[in-house]
Amino acid sequence: MKQLVSTEWLNKNINDVKILDATWHLPNANRNSFEEYKTDHILNSIFFDIDKNSNKKTNLPHMLPSKDDWETIISNLGIKNDDHVIIYDNSDVFSSCRVWYTFLYFGHDPKLISVLDGNFQKWKKEKLPTSKEITHLNRSMYKAKEEPSLVITKDQVNKNIVSKKFQLIDARGNQRFLGLQPEPRKELKSGNIKGSVNLPFQELIREDRTFKKKEELVEIFKSKKVSLEKEMAFTCGSGITACILGLANSIISGKKPVIYDGSWAEYGLD
Repeated sequence: MKQLVSTEWLNKNINDVKILDATWHLPNANRNSFEEYKTDHILNSIFFDIDKNSNKKTNLPHMLPSKDDWETIISNLGIKNDDHVIIYDNSDVFSSCRVWYTFLYFGHDPKLISVLDGNFQKWKKEKLPTSKEITHLNRSMYKAKEEPSLVITKDQVNKNIVSKKFQLIDARGNQRFLGLQPEPRKELKSGNIKGSVNLPFQELIREDRTFKKKEELVEIFKSKKVSLEKEMAFTCGSGITACILGLANSIISGKKPVIYDGSWAEYGLD
């Protein structure tokens, strides 16, 4: 798997890949991703709207779309099955990881889907090429194949409280996990899923927005009493930052991430 590419690598290969700006902000951030994209983005990049390109048949936020919808979305963006897709964002919650995971879920070749290490911030700091131009590509005929084993449901989460078949790891901040800070979505109670482990995603990222090295990631997981040998699944507020943990574990293990898609947005409704 080629989970990450460096800014240097992307700059060298910028004309040979498809680039998606997958910036998404928390509801309480008061920022508009598309407006920001229109002001400035990586040269040749296409805007990917996480909320719009998700399941519209549920009240839960940005759940995985259906296979048919995903094929339409990606075909409309002009991306082909054999394209190497690079995803970045300019968000506090590293939303690019969510889109990386979604491509894996729908069967894109793991060697052809990567996140830009350091994100837009590092790219800008290095004065690499940006643009205001909105890129449109000719429609493609993208074909998807679902991997249902990469997602778990609320029912599986509840059964696992007893069976302990997998470790459930929560990417939210410690205060939210402990229920000491209210959720950004007002309809949700505070707290966490019984038996889950807290690993705030910020602990995996350096100041320059790059991921920590594999050895460091291993130590962080171990420090939370997570067994690297045992199966794990990831959860968070609404399925976005869980994918950061999923990517980190993928760097460690080479495995594709398993995500509780509903996350606390679903579980905290009870």
